[in-house]
Amino acid sequence: MKFSESLKKNDDFKRIYNKGRSKANRYFVLYVLPNGTERNRLGISVSKKVGNSVVRHHLARLIREAYRLHEDMFHSGWDMVVLVRTAGKDIDYHNTVKNLLHLSGLQKILKNDQNDH
Repeated sequence: MKFSESLKKNDDFKRIYNKGRSKANRYFVLYVLPNGTERNRLGISVSKKVGNSVVRHHLARLIREAYRLHEDMFHSGWDMVVLVRTAGKDIDYHNTVKNLLHLSGLQKILKNDQNDH
């Protein structure tokens, strides 16, 4: 990820949950909070309710890859947390991209408001 880092610290996740704004669809909840830097930071949260560790890691990799390949479409300076809902258990790559970009458009963090992909 050329413009981005991963969010790993629990305190960062808590801060974004508490102070950020959220939008949700059937598969994901996207929390965003400005971070005051030139970089985006992406955190992914997949609960044990969604599936076993293989399923959870697969979903995290799908989301990370969908973001990585489209990160030039995002404004910089945001902390983002993608929370996977239980309905997201069987999502494929194409729908991951579609839903991630849809929520990002609703959050107004896409350049040129490209949320109709």
